[in-house]
Amino acid sequence: MMPKVLVPTGAWNFRAGISAEEVLAGARRAEAAGLDGVFAGDHVTFYGHGNDGLVALAAVAAVTERIELRTSVYLLPLRHPTPVALQCAMVDQLSRGRLVLGVGIGGEDPQEYWSCGIDPRTRGRRADEALQILRRLWTEPEVTFQGRHFQLEGARLDPKPFRPEGIPLYVGGRSDAALRRAALYGDGWIGIWNSVRRLKEAQEKMTAWADEAGRSGVSFGYAMQFWVGIDRDAEKARQTLARRMEGFYRLPFQSFEKYVAYGPPEAVAEFLAPYVEAGLQDIHLVAAQESQEAVIEAGVAVKEALGRIFPS
Repeated sequence: MMPKVLVPTGAWNFRAGISAEEVLAGARRAEAAGLDGVFAGDHVTFYGHGNDGLVALAAVAAVTERIELRTSVYLLPLRHPTPVALQCAMVDQLSRGRLVLGVGIGGEDPQEYWSCGIDPRTRGRRADEALQILRRLWTEPEVTFQGRHFQLEGARLDPKPFRPEGIPLYVGGRSDAALRRAALYGDGWIGIWNSVRRLKEAQEKMTAWADEAGRSGVSFGYAMQFWVGIDRDAEKARQTLARRMEGFYRLPFQSFEKYVAYGPPEAVAEFLAPYVEAGLQDIHLVAAQESQEAVIEAGVAVKEALGRIFPS
């Protein structure tokens, strides 16, 4: 029952005081510390800020050997799926099959879509079509596809991913539409801001929708992203976490508080344990710490605390 624990790669921005060397050194530390993986967020211009998840993971792939590499989540509807399929295949080859593509549709900042020339109202349908195209380009010699937003005629892709079956596709999101998308086109789901009850409902709904679609043989993976604050002083951890989240999401901390954890690593692990008992396999920890090194230390501490709850 012991879950995988992953931490964010961080994003380099020289003018903001974060170098690429720091980010890559952090990935190497995460691997050396025994964490299971790292994940990269993705935005083109989220309230003006961006980070290309696949570019980040390509760099990380070049300096690591073991850890899993995930996007959580890549805004697939902002791109055409054919070049994305090639980018993913090349990162998967570079990493020898360590890439997991977690995708989402975003939309919290509609201007991000308009800035890319895309109507945000089309993002769900674009994601549905793109997911189908990715899988086919990775596994078929030639692809013809006629959709509302994407059309391919005899498209071929080489190189293909390192793994013959392609790259695992996880779909992120809170809505039933996201769960249905995962059930029909994905290999797993990445949740955020969900209760244990909602996790159980997600499993039931995805199983039912997959069965209806003739995908009853798929064994879905379940992951969730959690913001946490790690400190022996719980109130200090709460204040740091609140400040960081309000700055990022531009919403009051009270909107999120029931879905986050803060305090010593043991308290955070106790918060996460019911999710693991309900079938959660992968934990994406977004730790509001003062440095990337502290983020990794927090991830290790939580993983060790979980190991005491779920000994192998």
